[in-house]
Amino acid sequence: MLYLIGLGLGDVKDITVKGMEIIKKCSRVYLEAYTSILTVGKEALEEFYGRELILADREMVEQEAEEILKDADVADVAFLVVGDPFGATTHSDLVLRAVKAGISYRVIHNASIMNAVGCCGLQLYNFGETVSVVFWTDTWKPESFYDKIKRNRLNGMHTLCLLDIKVKEQSVENLIKGRKIYEPPRYMSVNQASEQLLEIIQNRRGQSEELAISEDTICVGLSRVGAEDQKILAGPLKEMASAELGGPLHSMIISGHLHPLEIDMLKLFAVSEASFENLKMTDSSTFTS
Repeated sequence: MLYLIGLGLGDVKDITVKGMEIIKKCSRVYLEAYTSILTVGKEALEEFYGRELILADREMVEQEAEEILKDADVADVAFLVVGDPFGATTHSDLVLRAVKAGISYRVIHNASIMNAVGCCGLQLYNFGETVSVVFWTDTWKPESFYDKIKRNRLNGMHTLCLLDIKVKEQSVENLIKGRKIYEPPRYMSVNQASEQLLEIIQNRRGQSEELAISEDTICVGLSRVGAEDQKILAGPLKEMASAELGGPLHSMIISGHLHPLEIDMLKLFAVSEASFENLKMTDSSTFTS
């Protein structure tokens, strides 16, 4: 059988008892190593689990899935995922490949950033579509995630922004020349995401477009959610561009309509005492120009 096991968000101890028991009996154990990271490395996981782990990068999972599924019809194979196994579409593809090959599978769930963001005090049922914010380049600056935020705001919904992760990425030059030389890992910060959003606001304002968000829209920055040193800061978008949240991984929330209880919770994490002084009850659900 193929087991897809969620590891949670913090450290080695966040795995469930059920997940731990399965890992110990599997013939091979793969660690997915590109959609997210834990606060500890592969070696710490191996020591805690008492098992050798095989790193599964994007290339292996998406192009060499048959290697992961090899003999899984006659032996137990585990595929470990930070957070919950179905936090990324790639893992749905792995399940479909397993089923097509006649291999049974089982999912062991765990905490995911998709539900853990409730730690900031915003109600989970008030969230709309989740968006991904990618690193811009000098020649590629997509704004499609802003349009999704706009749709959420139109409906009064909050938006969870998952910030870009670049692991084992090749430069354009190395890609063209077929050289398997990889760039150092990069993890987008709330500061970088905020700066990109502020630039989009300026672009759309210059086009006389009705804005979905402004520099004063209340946002939330979260880092290392689930770890002992997790950090949360809330305040206007313009303040998030310089807020200090420390190391990765970062996530960001653009608020929609805010309930008074949500506002009181966010004030616990205010960037500064002045962060919520000018907030009007209608500001969070009405477009500004």
